[in-house]
Amino acid sequence: MARLLATINLQSQHELQLLTNFLLSVQRVQPKMVMEYWTGWFDSWGGPHNILDSSEVLKTVSAILDAGSSNNLYMFHGGTNFGFINGAMHFHEYKSDVTSYDYDAVLTEAGDYTAKYFKLRGFFGSISGVPLPPQPDLLPKTAYEPLRPNLYLSVWDALQYMEEPVNSEKPVNMENLPINNGNGQSFGYTLYKTTIASSGILSGLVRDRGQVFVNTVSVGFLDYERKKIVIPLIQGYTRLRILVENRGRVNYGDNIDDQRKGLIGNIYLNDSPLKKFRIYSLDMKKSFFQRFSVDKWSPIPEVPTFPAFFLGALSISLSPFDTFMKLEGWEKGVVFINGQNLGRYWNIGPQETLYLPGAWLDQGINQVIVFEEKMAGPVIQFTETPHLGKSQYLDRAPPRAPWWREAGEHHSPPSADRSLVLCSFTPSHAGEFP
Repeated sequence: MARLLATINLQSQHELQLLTNFLLSVQRVQPKMVMEYWTGWFDSWGGPHNILDSSEVLKTVSAILDAGSSNNLYMFHGGTNFGFINGAMHFHEYKSDVTSYDYDAVLTEAGDYTAKYFKLRGFFGSISGVPLPPQPDLLPKTAYEPLRPNLYLSVWDALQYMEEPVNSEKPVNMENLPINNGNGQSFGYTLYKTTIASSGILSGLVRDRGQVFVNTVSVGFLDYERKKIVIPLIQGYTRLRILVENRGRVNYGDNIDDQRKGLIGNIYLNDSPLKKFRIYSLDMKKSFFQRFSVDKWSPIPEVPTFPAFFLGALSISLSPFDTFMKLEGWEKGVVFINGQNLGRYWNIGPQETLYLPGAWLDQGINQVIVFEEKMAGPVIQFTETPHLGKSQYLDRAPPRAPWWREAGEHHSPPSADRSLVLCSFTPSHAGEFP
């Protein structure tokens, strides 16, 4: 649009000259701004922990300033996708973001200094002309004693304490459920229950991951890759349950307008649509857990029925400190601290620990609830240091031509006097607003 300043996003020196020339071609002589210099990258479940070499960061920042451009570091401070607010990407395949948004940033997710910080501090100090202020003290970290959950509530037993389910002839995606004063469900899990009378092939569109149960026995998953599953031989009328997880909505690209979650359209058994569903919303908000008073929980059996909630208490005698929670031996689920959703874990990695700020904890007894889909470990561990998984250096190929879009035109270089939308090569962040 006229009189609006176009800016650029980049991650390497190789992109700087090309994009700077591009800016000159579309807006002639204007202030130059790197709106997002990507100091690292986010991680997806099942992938590596992405990192960017600190020396490379220093060289690129120096080059940006030498080019006469202003610069914004994205990210300067790493963050956390607490709760269910992580996002996702969906280009060739759907990939949801991990709970940590450490991003290999200048400051870590917990606010600790990094090699990037010290190199950039030294660089800016050398050109500032005045002494830099002293560095703030870091927040202390601690490793609490391992916590052993002692109470348990299976999802199937918990259903009786939840709000009344929605009865529907056909499946309804979570956003269109007639709940929450007509606002539907935004995050979490949705459970679909119906009755079947035969075995065969179950098929349908599930967003994002649906665990399929015959009665209470898990028989597999439906997701983007697995659109069909075999229902084994049954006798008589049998309950079919599908627990669907919203793993995170896409925040960039062509699929951004296709982000309904749950069962999308009909679900079929042997190509015949199933009918008469009871649909439960498992949004796992604080009010959700308030229904589960102490008398609703039972001692953990030798062989628990999954999915299930596990309850334990973390006792803290002094002022709480930051820590990192490690769920070794657990498979996939969500952690809740004093009723607040800390985030997801998944043993496919890369993330191995969850950042737990001391501000979330109380001196005294802290309630810890773990929702686990498939396999529970014996204890919950704590550590002073994060473990974000096997690292992989970002390998940025030489940049391709910028992607631009003019009003009413595509795939042709823009002229300086036309409306312009300038887009970065790939999204710099991925998340959702609560």
